[in-house]
Amino acid sequence: MKNNFDQFEDDNMVQDPTNYKAGIFYFNPKDKRVMVPKRIAMMGWTLNFAIIYTWMLIFGLIAVVLVAKWLG
Repeated sequence: MKNNFDQFEDDNMVQDPTNYKAGIFYFNPKDKRVMVPKRIAMMGWTLNFAIIYTWMLIFGLIAVVLVAKWLG
C-alpha cells in the first residue's frame, strides 16, 4: 500500500504540464500507473501513454472489435 507521500508525488506528476504531449496526452514513464486521474479530477481518467500496458490495452480492444466485426 502506498504511503501519503507517494500519493502526493503521483498527484503532482499528473498536474505537471510537462508530462502532457500536445496538451492532452499524458506521457510520463516515471509514473507506473496505466490509468491516471485527469488534471481536473471531476473530468474522469486518462491513460499514461508512456507505459507499454496502455498500448497493449488499446491494441487489444481494437483486435476484439475487428474480430467481432469479422465474425459477425
